[in-house]
Amino acid sequence: MKDRTSNVLSLLEDRTNDYANKIALGMKSFYGWKEFTYNGLGLMSRRIAAHLKNDLQIQKGERLAILSESKPEYGTCVFASIIAGLITVPLDIKLTKYELKSILSDCTPTLMMVSQKYVNTALELQKELPSLKHIIVMDEPSYDQTLPSIYTIPNNYECKWVHRSRHSTVFIIYTSGTTGSPKGVETTFGNILSQLKDLDIAFADIFPREARILSILPMNHLFEMTVGFSTFLNFGFSVYYTHSLKPKDIMKMMEEKKIQFMVAVPAFIKLLKTAIENEVTHLSKLSKFLFKLKLKLAKFIPFTCIRRFMFRDIHKYAGGKFRGFISGGAPLDMESAKFFERVGISIYQVYGLTETSPIATVNTGRFRDLESVGKPIKNMEAKVDEQTGELLLRGPSIMKGYHNQPELTASVIDEDGWFHTGDIAKINKKGYVYITGRIKNMIVLSGGKKVFPEEVESVLEQSEYFAEVCVLGVSRTFGAKDGTEDIAAVIVPKEELINQYDDETLNSIIKGEVKKLCTRLTAYKRPINIVVSKEPLPRTATKKVKRKEVKELVKA
Repeated sequence: MKDRTSNVLSLLEDRTNDYANKIALGMKSFYGWKEFTYNGLGLMSRRIAAHLKNDLQIQKGERLAILSESKPEYGTCVFASIIAGLITVPLDIKLTKYELKSILSDCTPTLMMVSQKYVNTALELQKELPSLKHIIVMDEPSYDQTLPSIYTIPNNYECKWVHRSRHSTVFIIYTSGTTGSPKGVETTFGNILSQLKDLDIAFADIFPREARILSILPMNHLFEMTVGFSTFLNFGFSVYYTHSLKPKDIMKMMEEKKIQFMVAVPAFIKLLKTAIENEVTHLSKLSKFLFKLKLKLAKFIPFTCIRRFMFRDIHKYAGGKFRGFISGGAPLDMESAKFFERVGISIYQVYGLTETSPIATVNTGRFRDLESVGKPIKNMEAKVDEQTGELLLRGPSIMKGYHNQPELTASVIDEDGWFHTGDIAKINKKGYVYITGRIKNMIVLSGGKKVFPEEVESVLEQSEYFAEVCVLGVSRTFGAKDGTEDIAAVIVPKEELINQYDDETLNSIIKGEVKKLCTRLTAYKRPINIVVSKEPLPRTATKKVKRKEVKELVKA
């Protein structure tokens, strides 16, 4: 008998039937909860697919772009695109019109699915893009809506499913750096199916048979698309989205839906830790003392159930059912990781890149080292280049290539199929991977010594005065050291410090703190230029620092 899990369409049909009346996707709107069951998700997807094929006559292999915040309807559009034989291009809602035009000119979509919030942007883009023939709104129609909506299209569910090979492209995901020459990663059906199988094995001991997941990441990010969406629906879980990222709103939602796990980036996990610590500051002196004492004692208690009992107030605050985070997209903050582990909330770190579809390693062991990103998933090979220290990966999850850029593809995937990640790593004897830096972030000093910003940042981030830290190299453009770099550190102080001191005093305190902490580093790794900024660091949708923009701040 043929394995139905080797075909995405069969898998979709099976999961729809297996979990028919369970909630698949949900989100709280101004009018209450909007929830799609697995059966409802399947019906809506087929209805949209039938409209695309039968009414709009969109052909196999054409591109469908999606410009929308995460919401249940997003999932129906993705599945409809797959059923109709199209290639889906999820777009970052934070990009400018200029950046979006650059991407869309590269992938030439025939159709754009758009949420009501971005309709005007879509209409402006349509005027400038000859390929973009159709725009469909993903919300229920408002009284002034002139465009068709997925809720107003014909009630026709008859659509012949378009089968494609494992080597066919299912997504084109555009990574950061979209101006000039957009870099679109082509992800195949084989890539996604491999991820589903390997993550089924990797997550086998983490999740209960049924789980409720809160996902706060944008759907245009492949981490969300593969893990928070595809993998969890494959498990038959219920996935919820939220309009707000405010900790209080998140906690309220977690309590209402009894959320058990959350897919998040480290920056949000750190934000949640800060919110809990702020709640502690309102307690009596005795309660604060007892909280700190319990945190110290919890370090020596191996049983999660006991730690959960010790910090039952925090668990009540989080809805009472919350078990842990799936963390990825950026390096995990160790202080946040240790804090949540001690209060009985697990953090399972994953690592990968868009080019690896995206998960390459998972850290799920009971006695895991929090500083490791874990072991490679079952079908992924990993090794470290002996000369450069770069992590190389090979396996069925590696991308097909960059869209329309064969030379760029060849520069990152060698003749033996090894993908060059650009990350510096170590692999211990047990197979655990440790990411220690990024080649392109590497700072080359005048004497030829190399410094990885992440190493310096990990020292500076230990300060109780700093809210954010970014270390980078700034090129010299004059003198004997022209072309080499100096180390600069941009520090965003915590809000209470900004409110408490004038600029001169604040600068003095911050610079003194940097110099004190940097005594832990060898002399050549210490920042020469220290910039204090009262504004938050510019970040991408997944909360990675935009180092290019920070570098401009330093130069200014």
